[in-house]
Amino acid sequence: MSRPPRKKAARKSPGERAAEITDAARDLAREQGLTAVTLRGIAARIDVAPALVAHYEPNMDALIAATFATIVAAEIEEVDELLASLPTPTARMAALIDTLLDGTRDDVTVVWVEAWGLGRRNDALAASVREQMDAWQEVVQGVIEAGVASGEFETPDAASVAWQLLGMIDGLNAQALVRWGDARARGSLIGHALEGMLGMRRGALTGA
Repeated sequence: MSRPPRKKAARKSPGERAAEITDAARDLAREQGLTAVTLRGIAARIDVAPALVAHYEPNMDALIAATFATIVAAEIEEVDELLASLPTPTARMAALIDTLLDGTRDDVTVVWVEAWGLGRRNDALAASVREQMDAWQEVVQGVIEAGVASGEFETPDAASVAWQLLGMIDGLNAQALVRWGDARARGSLIGHALEGMLGMRRGALTGA
């Protein structure tokens, strides 16, 4: 079956075209995952020839890395704003667990899971993943250190607790993508574990 001829792409400035490609890559990644960010996928999205995309983005590995960073940095900024609005470290930690495990961020979870796999062969993406993991650890560690300072948490090593918490969140969220285990229990599982790591009373984070 023949395909209808593609309309000639509207003339746009280099800046407009580059921004269009960047936005298309981001939207594709959020809707279908990083593996959808290809020359053909982006070209179809904005209805241009793949060669035009290649002209503006000759290095797809770099575009994928930048797309990943854009998506994750936006999530971190959003969560940072949420935490800043809450009065205590305990409230911030409870909100952090809730927002990262309630299933509303599964599109970002898919991006993370694919980035870990694709990063094995994409050095630019691997570097971006490490950078964003460091950024997440800084957010979590900051909440823990504030809780230690206020007497709400007890731990001699906030960095290690932050690292362990992120590992547990990532693991449970990845499992939820394939519907393994009880997704509704993710928050309470992490909350109870964190209560123990931070010397808190049972139910301080989960309300149990």
